[in-house]
Amino acid sequence: MFALVDANAFYCSAEQVFRPEWRERPIIVLSNNDGMVVAANRQAKEAGIPKFQPYFKLKSLCEQKGVIAVSSNYELYADLSAKMMQVIGRFSPEQYVYSIDESFLRFHRCHDLIKDYRQHALNIRTSVWKECRLPVCVGMGKTVTLAKAANHTAKKHRENNGICVIDNDALRVSVLKDMSVSDVWGVGRKLAKKLNVMKIHTAYDLSLYSPERAKREFSVEMERTVRELNEVPCISWDLARADKKQIFSTRSMGQRITDLDSLQQALSKHAGIAAYKARQQGSLCKVLLCFAANSPYDDIPVSHKYLHHFPYPTDDSTAITKVVTSIAAKLFKSGVRYYKIGVGFLELQSAHQQQMDWLNPSPEDHRLMNVFDELNNRYGTGSVFLAAEGIEHQWGMKRELLTPQYTTKWNDLPLVKC
Repeated sequence: MFALVDANAFYCSAEQVFRPEWRERPIIVLSNNDGMVVAANRQAKEAGIPKFQPYFKLKSLCEQKGVIAVSSNYELYADLSAKMMQVIGRFSPEQYVYSIDESFLRFHRCHDLIKDYRQHALNIRTSVWKECRLPVCVGMGKTVTLAKAANHTAKKHRENNGICVIDNDALRVSVLKDMSVSDVWGVGRKLAKKLNVMKIHTAYDLSLYSPERAKREFSVEMERTVRELNEVPCISWDLARADKKQIFSTRSMGQRITDLDSLQQALSKHAGIAAYKARQQGSLCKVLLCFAANSPYDDIPVSHKYLHHFPYPTDDSTAITKVVTSIAAKLFKSGVRYYKIGVGFLELQSAHQQQMDWLNPSPEDHRLMNVFDELNNRYGTGSVFLAAEGIEHQWGMKRELLTPQYTTKWNDLPLVKC
């Protein structure tokens, strides 16, 4: 049996943890530079606030409906997520953290210990609420795809009280018939349209499709999905999330960049972020892309980009940053007010299957990056950084509606009067 534990509107719920008066009130969370609505709780959706729309278009409606708008408080979200995952991990010998608000559990050979999976799911939900004050939904099934479907049902139908355990075939069929094929894990929008043309509209219709034909006409991933819908485990933790083929770190500036030093610092910052992501998934960068542009709404839109090919693939932040600072000088043009910049790794190679070359004049010392990452993981992101990133970021992200960082900043620690 597998379980998927997923927080409800996690960003919004995290904002309510230390603000009890905000509970049951409509809340939206905005993207970088307070540009777009990226998260909305149920109350906000019922008030007619759509996601992924510019905030300036919705601001008057939010004020009219009493919707609370806040900037993305990434420090708070990351810390609360870590605490939530620790609580969830106590309920299974195997845990796989899938995202900031999702975690899979596997209950292999636990049947003698767990007599009632519904009660176990309720215990998970209750414990997370008591210890973290975060509402979660728990879906269980004999495969990870069915656990995902069960979680979808637990969220969709409030009468389930946030729990759905697919432990019999009748319930499996009922859940799949109630689920659109576009909501099946691994089925994207384009693929769903193609399946609809083939008269496959629900998850149950997909479960009746021949796995061999799915492999032949689509892919081996589709074959696995069909088999998983029929309670045949095919997807492991390693397959649940494939390594990214490209890694990007981009950002729109809170304040326009007009000088070379600021551009070098901003690009170096994003180079460090992208390098960390690459090390996390065990990848090396072969081709580096840097770009800088002003706003497309400016009188004269300007966009510059530059490609760099490393002679030897690398994930070393120092080597990558050295290249990025030199590229910044080529991208910079006087008089341009840069608004969006970014760094991308276009060709990634596995660090575990790296072809070594004894002619390499400066082979990497991975011990430095290991210490670098360990310090930042222990003391918080940004505790240790390269000087090329600068200290005072005037171009940093705009967060005018930022709430206190209750758990990661001394000045924001909540005060309890008793």
